[in-house]
Amino acid sequence: EMLDQYDHNFKRGDLVMGTVFRVDQRGAYVDIGAKGAGYCSSSEASMSPSVKANEVLRPDTQREFLIIKDNAKDGEISLSLRQLELSVAWQRVRQLQEEDVTVMGKVLSLNRGGLLVNVEHIKGFVPTSQLSHRVNAENSLGKEIPLKFLEVDEERQRMVFSNRKATTEVPILEFKVGDVVEGVVESILPFGAFVNLGDINGLLHISQISHELVNSVDKVLTPGDRLKVMILSKDREKGRVALSTRKLEPTPGDMLRDPALVFAKADEMAATFRQRVAEAEAAAREEEERLTARANASLDN
Repeated sequence: EMLDQYDHNFKRGDLVMGTVFRVDQRGAYVDIGAKGAGYCSSSEASMSPSVKANEVLRPDTQREFLIIKDNAKDGEISLSLRQLELSVAWQRVRQLQEEDVTVMGKVLSLNRGGLLVNVEHIKGFVPTSQLSHRVNAENSLGKEIPLKFLEVDEERQRMVFSNRKATTEVPILEFKVGDVVEGVVESILPFGAFVNLGDINGLLHISQISHELVNSVDKVLTPGDRLKVMILSKDREKGRVALSTRKLEPTPGDMLRDPALVFAKADEMAATFRQRVAEAEAAAREEEERLTARANASLDN
């Protein structure tokens, strides 16, 4: 009759409060108010695979467990703390993604496609295309690398990261529109050239090479060329920097006729550009203030 009072309707996925009454390295027996004891194996006691049940649970410990298996035949119910922690971990990584936080991930293994990493005790993937040139994949095993979230999908148990985006964030913040920087042409494409600026690549679009028409980029630039470029714009979210040599030309077409002159005059031309931008911004502010004052005066009347 006493056992009948413990008649239960527990099922897989239920959360139950339980009290540990016996524990060893293999697992813990938990009283959850059922006819049979609940059992939490060491593999389900923590998200850390090396941790044993008796390291996280003690006799008389009372806490919430997740039912992962209800064996009606012998009455024993399988419990998990690991899956509860995993649910919290997914909530945490979603929040970190929303906040665009840079996280550190430990490299677990590598293959031809990229790196397998551990972030918040959840495995994720870094494609080779998203690795910074400063990261040596083979030497990164067991080390932590900075990462930005690209994708978080709990349903598919999938996380994808970018190391390149994490490492370019700081250089992008350091660049200012109008700055002159030195770089090396890394690749040539029909629409422009990618220029390596050290920790980040910038795009020198074909329309920003010269004031004069450029029909083919490879007629003007070749991979390995060293040149001075001006920061035209930057996109922190996408990790992109737009460059210009056109703005540095003393006279239209100098990049095609005498690029050395352009680089020699680069700082001077950039200073002129920044001054024009500052004057335009000041004029815009004055106009805005004038219109605001006129609007306020109309309201007063």
